[in-house]
Amino acid sequence: MGNRHASALLLGGVALASVGVTGQRSGAIEPAAPAGAFRFRSGVELINVTATVTDTRARFVPNLRQEDFRVYEDGAEQPVTHFSADRVPISLGLVVDASGSMEGEKWRSAMAALDRFLFDLLDPADEVFAYVFDASPDLVVDWTTDRERVSRALARIRPSGGTALLDAVAEAVPLAEAGRHRKKAVVIVSDGNDTSSHIRIRELEQLIRETEVLVYAIAIDGRDTPGTAPGVGLPVPRLPIPLPLPLPGGRRRSPLPLPGRPPVGTARAGASGVDVGMLRDITDDSGGRTEVVRSARDLDPATAGIADELSRQYYLGYTGAAARDGRWHTIRVETHDARLRVRARRGYVATP
Repeated sequence: MGNRHASALLLGGVALASVGVTGQRSGAIEPAAPAGAFRFRSGVELINVTATVTDTRARFVPNLRQEDFRVYEDGAEQPVTHFSADRVPISLGLVVDASGSMEGEKWRSAMAALDRFLFDLLDPADEVFAYVFDASPDLVVDWTTDRERVSRALARIRPSGGTALLDAVAEAVPLAEAGRHRKKAVVIVSDGNDTSSHIRIRELEQLIRETEVLVYAIAIDGRDTPGTAPGVGLPVPRLPIPLPLPLPGGRRRSPLPLPGRPPVGTARAGASGVDVGMLRDITDDSGGRTEVVRSARDLDPATAGIADELSRQYYLGYTGAAARDGRWHTIRVETHDARLRVRARRGYVATP
């Protein structure tokens, strides 16, 4: 793909396939892009949206067509130019809590559930990396399709210490965004409040908003939490963030801790168990979700549910209407059937 002719052919093939392309800024494909990867120079603003559609009983709805969807940006309907309902390979990051509270049965159950997720539920073409975190994040396996390598690396971990969940997600999301497949996701498994992170929750929200990474979280919460149902992933009210914030970036580990900044932590006074609201702040704007499980024994069906969802989603692409003003622009996806529920990314930052 080292000349203009090859680049044009590949770009034409992408268009004919009628699928979305990676990144919010798309145009000419970089000639040096490796096989299977999409790299774009700034050009036409193609906004890609992954949509999960369920019925009133929370069952996935198959066989929808492009004309069944309506997409709105900042309240104005946009014509959908790209569409696919096919299962595509995934670039997926695991972010696993290895703090002291995960020791024992929780860790053993987490390892069993993740092994099934890796070996039985993902496609062989999917690439994976794995972070664990206690008081700081650690990339234990970089991108690989070798499931045994990931399983062995996680099995060597012994949980201990504090919980730097936000810092771990801040490092994992840019790495997931750099994955070679157009579909990118991060799955978090945790049972506790953040006690050790240096990045702040609003900074992390903004970082996620500037990517197309789907963020999922499984929260192990042994408490009886009134009004919280597993898998619902209801939104939590939040303050708007009109302008981008300075954020750590790069494909590798972010520069955390920041010089002169002590750990922020998010544990609330008197709080116990996992902070579900914090996790939903992280997941919901991306089009992912937070699922609450009552015990570690429920991790296996929870991870299976996420794998099933990742294989049943729709892909929609449209030409962005917003100027590159660095601001957040809302996205709303609906179907012609008002009884169906659509979960998708809630917007994007129009990066200058």
